Amino acid sequence: MFQALIDIQRDIYLALAEHIKAFAAGGSWSAFLAFLPLGVVFGAVHAMTPGHSKALLATYLTGSSAGLGRGLAVSLTLSFVHVTTAVLIAWFSLPLVSRMLGSAGDAPILENLSRGLLGLIGLWMLWSALFRPPHTHGDGEGLSVGVMAGLVPCPLTLFVMSFAMARGVPIAGVMFAAVMMIGVAVTLSATALTAIVFRQRVAKLLSRHPKLIAGATKTVEALAGAILVVVAVREIMFR
Repeated sequence: MFQALIDIQRDIYLALAEHIKAFAAGGSWSAFLAFLPLGVVFGAVHAMTPGHSKALLATYLTGSSAGLGRGLAVSLTLSFVHVTTAVLIAWFSLPLVSRMLGSAGDAPILENLSRGLLGLIGLWMLWSALFRPPHTHGDGEGLSVGVMAGLVPCPLTLFVMSFAMARGVPIAGVMFAAVMMIGVAVTLSATALTAIVFRQRVAKLLSRHPKLIAGATKTVEALAGAILVVVAVREIMFR
């Protein structure tokens, strides 16, 4: 399955490279625009591979009180920031890429910042579960998680942007990145909605036992917070 995802990405990327070369050499807009819809597939498949904060997103939403609408907003925010960060880095400061990227696809500074901020969210959830009465997580908290988790730039977007800019057609890279974002959002939204539906189904099963569900909610929130903290520390200290 994983190899199949890699093969799909490779084939689309190679086709994209040829279209960008042709476009840079004076090719028509129509041919390039006709190819763009494959960017949705490219982004969705790419987001299915390890990374992209899917586990952190699912962990947070499982431990929070977010509904389907807010969970969708968090996943869309994460997708937007994840792709846009890569576009901005490539567009405004290609030399910065070489300093911020330890190797292809890595961004140590942004990764550490992202994981550190998510660790703080985890500490907040842990403290909240242990010392606060039952409450609803605010919209601002969820969107903050989306922003923090998305700070790490999408590596393939960086590759696409760098390739397009090297051939003098940065707009082609931006357009493909925008379409990729839709595909990434589809996969991350599916992850978010699955986590929320799972949590709601469990809550429904326990609905006849209010004390039990209150305890379970606190426990899940505490576990989610602890997992976020552990992941943040491990990623920062042992990467």
